[in-house]
Amino acid sequence: MTNMPPVPWVQMPPEERLALFRRDPVAILPLGATEQHGPHLPLTTDNDINRGLLRHALPKVASELPVAVCAPIEIGASDEHLDHPGHAMPNPGTLSIGADGVESAILEEGRKLARAGVRRLVLHNTHGGNSHAMAIAALELRCRERMLVVSASWFRFDRPDGIDLPESEWRRGLHGGAVETAMMLHLHADRVRTRRFQRFASFGEELERAGSTIGPEGMAAFAWRARDLNPDGVVGDATLATPNMGRRLVEHYGDTLAAIIRDARAFPLDRLV
Repeated sequence: MTNMPPVPWVQMPPEERLALFRRDPVAILPLGATEQHGPHLPLTTDNDINRGLLRHALPKVASELPVAVCAPIEIGASDEHLDHPGHAMPNPGTLSIGADGVESAILEEGRKLARAGVRRLVLHNTHGGNSHAMAIAALELRCRERMLVVSASWFRFDRPDGIDLPESEWRRGLHGGAVETAMMLHLHADRVRTRRFQRFASFGEELERAGSTIGPEGMAAFAWRARDLNPDGVVGDATLATPNMGRRLVEHYGDTLAAIIRDARAFPLDRLV
């Protein structure tokens, strides 16, 4: 598959950009990360998945709706991945601007859009570590710029039917597990090292078996670094991933993203205070 992202609105000629903004477009801000994903996936995994889902979604809406794609934020809040096995120093591959940096980047882009008259913004996110910054920035843009801001992360979307994965993998395969690995096998098989596949067990499983109310996710989540959960900084069973599974996941999550974009365009702004 091609790796070319959609053309950001800032790269459009002025007259095309003005014409687009007059049509009350939905702006889409891609949020990813550049971070370790274990021995089998590249640092670009979150950004590759982001582009892949956009490539699937945009053709379904671009012919019917005005859409303004922003330049992606490809270095996210990845402090939890800055240490790596075998290194006394932080992992030289993982990059992070922290939650404050992500929040600032979203606000800067949102304010640019607001000044241009754009009132609808979808934050298309593929990295869990960005979630906190997204929520804060979205509310700030709602309050200060009077924008509709929708936070959309594929790992919060409804699951597709017919994907043969155990419940434990959906719940605990948080990083580099079967779902991310399958999507990468479909999108960029050349970047996946299948010989390094294994089941990366999570400390969260031990806590659950012990009956603890505390875990890495759920009703009482503790703050964790990736190696707290597994020495390789990955959790999930990559051996379950297949290219066909990845295709179906990308199609499902891409279709969901397209529906979100449509609904953002149809959202009645006059219902907001």
